[in-house]
Amino acid sequence: MNHSHHYVAIMAGGIGSRFWPKSRTAYPKQFLDILNTGQSLLQWTYRRYAAFLPEENIFVVTSEEYTGIVAEQLPGMKADNILSEPSRKNTAPCIAYISFKLQQMDPEACLIVAPSDHLILDEERFKQTTLQALHFVETVRSLVTLGITPTHPNTGYGYIQHEPLPVAEGIYKVKTFTEKPDIELARTFLASGDFLWNAGIFVWRVDTVVAAFEKHQPEMFELFDAEKKHFNTPGEVAAIHRIYPLCTNISIDNAIMEKAGNVYVIPSSFGWSDLGTWNSAYDNLEKDYLGNAVAGDSVMIIDATRCMVSVPDKKLLVLQGVDDCIIVDTPDALMICKKEKEQSIKEYVAEVKRNIGDGYL
Repeated sequence: MNHSHHYVAIMAGGIGSRFWPKSRTAYPKQFLDILNTGQSLLQWTYRRYAAFLPEENIFVVTSEEYTGIVAEQLPGMKADNILSEPSRKNTAPCIAYISFKLQQMDPEACLIVAPSDHLILDEERFKQTTLQALHFVETVRSLVTLGITPTHPNTGYGYIQHEPLPVAEGIYKVKTFTEKPDIELARTFLASGDFLWNAGIFVWRVDTVVAAFEKHQPEMFELFDAEKKHFNTPGEVAAIHRIYPLCTNISIDNAIMEKAGNVYVIPSSFGWSDLGTWNSAYDNLEKDYLGNAVAGDSVMIIDATRCMVSVPDKKLLVLQGVDDCIIVDTPDALMICKKEKEQSIKEYVAEVKRNIGDGYL
């Protein structure tokens, strides 16, 4: 397959508050080595696409405050391929930005949109699934998402329901999108066999998604369309600064995917995790014989089980008599939290901000 018209946009602007206190506003989780691999999540994502796409076709869209970190972690990336957002407006404006920019560069462009902080273990299968999606969108005017075949009734993911019969080999028309369900609904979804986890990875021709913005988000379309002549020129940054304050804060799912009639999904199994929480990190780290996952080289465990432990190297931690806990130590903050309460970490961070201030965020 000729990849000259194939591009990827890696979204790297989030703050990763559920990985607090290791993930901070100034240095969030996509730039961290969460799994002790020697590479950050962003570096893993970049390398995954660079294995089969031209590196000059890989873009990172991030917040202005993180452009320096991206350049430092991806030293081979051209400065023009790091796109800065002046404010966080969720994924729809981010995708509109890269789509209008690419349309000016290459009218034949096909675009993969991917989060920067996901884990994918079977990279060869991921590559083949992505190539399948690229081939489909080149021949069918469609918006494709990769859905993950669920392994358990997870309440932390959104779900995609698809039609029972494929429209092409391994590709199905989408029926519904559902936000994070409660446990009973998640069990029902799993039992039905036609629901997938929403991985937030999308593939489409750029002209197809731009047309979808024109139909389903006309105000946002007009904002970008009015300024598109400035993209890929010295006036691009100023144009984006004019656009973003006027953009709605909305996800691509709510803005386009739930409304469009040409949305398709590929059921996928390539060892995916969104690494959204400490429990997901726990699931993907090696465990000791007591079920503890430890990131840190000076941790001593005495009669503690099933804990997620993350401490700086060379810092001694002696852990005794605790079970099913998340223990995260940083130079200025320590969190000890029951694993079952991990969904409340964002609330704890909000409490810290209210009661102590921004210094620990």
